[in-house]
Amino acid sequence: QVQLVESGGGLVQPGGSLRLSCAASGSIFSITAMGWYRQAPGKQRDLVATVTSGGNTNYADSVKGRFTITRDSAKNTVYLQMNSLKPEDTAVYYCNGAGIYYSNTALRSFDYWGQGTQVTVSS
Repeated sequence: QVQLVESGGGLVQPGGSLRLSCAASGSIFSITAMGWYRQAPGKQRDLVATVTSGGNTNYADSVKGRFTITRDSAKNTVYLQMNSLKPEDTAVYYCNGAGIYYSNTALRSFDYWGQGTQVTVSS
């Protein structure tokens, strides 16, 4: 009922920048929060940054000062601007969205993940 589609990953040199986008679509009533998580090979999926419907943001310590999460509520889209990228930022980045959607005549909660987008930081 709700889909999350990510874009913007790729290969970048250390010190470079990338911008990820995640658009939520479907029978959305409201979005509570959206965020980005990442998973490197052989490691668990970790939080990168989140933003709530009220605009509150939360960042992992490792990305503070380098990454910025923003949202466009009208488009149900969240962005992650990543600057000063380091090789240790290499991972698959996943978008997460949580909120309420229409299901026939009812409202139901959702907490979905996107398919992931690869970010590789290497010279």
